[in-house]
Amino acid sequence: MAKLVYDKSGRLLFTKEMKKEYTILMPMMAKIHFNLMKNVFVHYGYKIELLETDGPEIAQVGLKYVHNDTCYPALLVIGQMIHALQSGKYDVNKTALMITQTGGGCRASNYIHLLRKALVKAGYENVPVISLNMSGLEKNSGFKITVPLLRRIAAAGLYGDQLMALNNQVKPYEITRGDSAALVEEWTKKLTDILTGGHGFRRKEMRGLLDEIAKDFSEIPVKRTPKIKVGVVGEIYVKYSKLGNNNLEQFLFEQGCEINMPGLIGFAMFKVDNRLEDYKLYGGSKAKYIAVGKLMGYLEELEDMLISSQTKFGFKPITRYSHTKKLVKGVVGYGSKMGEGWLLTGEMLELAESGFPNIVCTQPFGCLPNHINGKGMIRKIRNINSKANIVAIDYDPGAPRVNQENRIKLMLAVAREQLKKELEAKNNEKASSEPVKVRPVKVTI
Repeated sequence: MAKLVYDKSGRLLFTKEMKKEYTILMPMMAKIHFNLMKNVFVHYGYKIELLETDGPEIAQVGLKYVHNDTCYPALLVIGQMIHALQSGKYDVNKTALMITQTGGGCRASNYIHLLRKALVKAGYENVPVISLNMSGLEKNSGFKITVPLLRRIAAAGLYGDQLMALNNQVKPYEITRGDSAALVEEWTKKLTDILTGGHGFRRKEMRGLLDEIAKDFSEIPVKRTPKIKVGVVGEIYVKYSKLGNNNLEQFLFEQGCEINMPGLIGFAMFKVDNRLEDYKLYGGSKAKYIAVGKLMGYLEELEDMLISSQTKFGFKPITRYSHTKKLVKGVVGYGSKMGEGWLLTGEMLELAESGFPNIVCTQPFGCLPNHINGKGMIRKIRNINSKANIVAIDYDPGAPRVNQENRIKLMLAVAREQLKKELEAKNNEKASSEPVKVRPVKVTI
């Protein structure tokens, strides 16, 4: 068994010896993206397992070991990890945990400390916790983010956005149910082989693969019928996580909706752009500003690839980040950047503008930035776009799922009425534009 090593502050380190023996547990968020990313980590020698457990007991475990005023995503993530350790499925002497650490002002930066405190309380103080961060916050000899690994992770995120977007556009209309899901699974395996084989992360390769994916989805037989178009926004974990939002995506699909869930690339660009805005607002290192600007340019290239491939094969392309940013000018300041910040407001404005006026804003308990830029901006958004039909749904341990779904159903009832009016108006317009046929009258003299 690997020797336990601590740093000067008393933090248990994840060592090179542990990398060979330990299974690393990670919470699931965006399933398509995270499966691809996990497979990349596995290729680099890490034994990664994504936790997909759900059920009310997860939140109850979280409440037992984390203060109940802590934001809901922290309760779930920490509860899910401790629940996994308690399950008996894993050797706790050869198990590590991995959690993201943003380094920003959001409490997500402190989840890792809450997790370590909870582990001690639960009797698992010998389980190391790895910080997945790009800010150099914590370092471990057994876990390193290298440039080749990072490039493959970025590519995996890009392909995840493509698969998620196209699946959401095809699935509600497919003639044979399951075709789209099967194609997602097929491409996940194919992309894993490509990325771990040393390909698929260079610009030319990514363009070609994005086109291939779009072409395959465009060939799925579909029947286009009028559907309620619903956008989903909110705090990033509750927005994407099935555990966090009570399988919201599947619920909306069963209600006959087409879903638009903004991808991870927009969030990534938002986080990088914040560094540029910080320089403009407060000053700082010019060299760092230039370096971050180049990273932003790279992400804009990736965004262009997505838009190009989706447009080429007849799909509704994602909206450019720069356009979403323009929409909030004069609405909320760019300095509002904790959590999802102004991007949350921007995504709702963009969805309403682009034909998805019916919006579910996922509000996790305890996420103050989300409540300000989400629920707090609903009236302003409606003043700008009267078609916006927004419902803010609170997710917390005490919120019954049936209440959440009933509130969404009320929003959908309004959406159905609006869709009915629009279809009637189109039919009336079509009827009025058609030439009136006059039957000839035979006159007898």
